[in-house]
Amino acid sequence: MPSGSLVAATGTNDQEDDELVTTAAWSWTGPNAGDQRGLRPPSKLLWLAEYRAIWELGFSLTATPLLMTAPRGDGHPVLVLPGFLVSDVSTTMLRRYLSALGYDTYGWELGRNLGGVRRMRAKLRARLSEIHARTGKTVTLIGWSLGGVYARDLAHAMPAAVRSVITLGSPFSRSRNASNITDIYEMVSGEGEWDDRMSDRHEFDAIGGDLPMPSTSIWSKIDGVVSWETSVLRSNARTENIEVVGASHVGLGVNAPVLWAVADRLALPEGTFTPFARRGPFAIAYGAAAAA
Repeated sequence: MPSGSLVAATGTNDQEDDELVTTAAWSWTGPNAGDQRGLRPPSKLLWLAEYRAIWELGFSLTATPLLMTAPRGDGHPVLVLPGFLVSDVSTTMLRRYLSALGYDTYGWELGRNLGGVRRMRAKLRARLSEIHARTGKTVTLIGWSLGGVYARDLAHAMPAAVRSVITLGSPFSRSRNASNITDIYEMVSGEGEWDDRMSDRHEFDAIGGDLPMPSTSIWSKIDGVVSWETSVLRSNARTENIEVVGASHVGLGVNAPVLWAVADRLALPEGTFTPFARRGPFAIAYGAAAAA
């Protein structure tokens, strides 16, 4: 889609994989899971302050002229995965913005996200395979919250189809206390606590571990839904963390500095990786480079 106004623009054996996964809480496991056992959910004050997402949306609409000056890439396909309990509607602004920058952008088209990594795995792989086959190009995966867990699981399963992975406020901790909505997730998705099998540990450790392609985790220290520590990945030659100061969890997909950072990462030439440069019109909104 040509440039324009942000407002106007609009593999593997599934049975064997399913046998590896039984149940898991919404809070996943990263490389530092052992250090995260004492995590607590964000405070109720931060939880209540999530309403500020409305102001983040308003600011982004006002900042459209600045956002349209973001770096531009080669227009490759991008698949955007929504968070828990929401649908493609929640990612409309993000997808329209990326389309306005020239990217071939796709929603997941699977309705409301009711959770369940095991249950959604086959459908997500089919969706990625469809886009990869249709375009003949590798696909960048962008996942918001639980959508980011799906994205990294997809990247591990289908690396030949994935160009890069960007997650927004996605939790990668085994601690069920790392989220304010773990109980709701377990009730809706049917997934419970870890049964502690070694196969399950290996499977979900991989989700928060290293990927064979560039990956970026974007998060906020005042996230009111998940503890920000659970979103921090172990940095390496192709993995980075970007803190966006003041962002809400609910507003990550409409936050102007987040949108700019996503556009900047998408503009990287395929097969290359350079760390995010904290400059540009929203430079003040980025925390210092984080080491996991």
